[in-house]
Amino acid sequence: MSVRVLIDHRKEGSPAARHPEKAHRPDNPIARKPDWIRVRAPNNPVYHETRKLMRDQNLVTVCEEAACPNIGECWSQRHATMMIMGEICTRACAFCNVTTGLPNALDADEPQRVAEAVAKLGLRHVVITSVDRDDLPDGGAQHFARVITAIRQAAPTTTIEILTPDFLRKPGSLEVVVRARPDVFNHNLETVPRLYPSIRPGARYYQSMRLLDDVKRLDPSIFTKSGLMLGLGEDKPEILQVMDDLRIADVDFITLGQYLQPTVKHAAVARFVTPDEFADYAAMARVKGFLQVSSSPLTRSSYHADSDFAELRAARQKRLEAQNGAMETK
Repeated sequence: MSVRVLIDHRKEGSPAARHPEKAHRPDNPIARKPDWIRVRAPNNPVYHETRKLMRDQNLVTVCEEAACPNIGECWSQRHATMMIMGEICTRACAFCNVTTGLPNALDADEPQRVAEAVAKLGLRHVVITSVDRDDLPDGGAQHFARVITAIRQAAPTTTIEILTPDFLRKPGSLEVVVRARPDVFNHNLETVPRLYPSIRPGARYYQSMRLLDDVKRLDPSIFTKSGLMLGLGEDKPEILQVMDDLRIADVDFITLGQYLQPTVKHAAVARFVTPDEFADYAAMARVKGFLQVSSSPLTRSSYHADSDFAELRAARQKRLEAQNGAMETK
């Protein structure tokens, strides 16, 4: 039987404990979710094995920190998105359930523990994300590079996808990460430019776009990826314009998913976008030239990332063969 659940394994689960900067805000009642947003309560033994490994390795996962609705499905397949550089973020985005505050010092042993967990899970593809670390001179770029290097050594056949902060006002940081050569560089735009002041106040839309564009400039072989949450108050022309901006930056992969309000102190859901609308956006994105599109109410950045990467790589190969064939016929 399918049931609606919100899974949050953190001990300090109250909005006041996790988000002191939001405590003064008026409550936004959490709207009842429609029938099409359903997940199963996690009861697979592999789910518990994955959770135990994360605890044994003393690792943080965005699956837990962000209260992802897909955690039961993903962890039952040994897919966990590891969140490096701690569990405290220096930003205070209106949509995010990760704790805001002053982070602790970096853990020098974390890259090795992450690599060991990847090897033990036997992952074909791993996603590594992080909190924002505006307190660090390089925004954590060198730590990202160390994690990538450690995974390459411990699990050389595993492909690596990273989901990074924007490295705002951290010159030279992007170059450090790109030199480590992840297979996929993901940075989420999250929402449309008009909503940045209220939804993503610590970020700048054009900084995020420039970051994605610069990845391709520095190393065109790296796949680039970005995502949007829908249901925050954006309109269709704005979504299509963001798609166009991403294609100008030659971004390969776009994800679109429904925003789900974590607590009463977070931004309210403006509306629930229907599955048919998500399918329409997927069709439009493909027409615009994205190699890979994932668009559904429960889509998240790393949801089905392993199979999506295989399809992404195949799509690039097919496009290259088509281009080469066209040149030979001229």
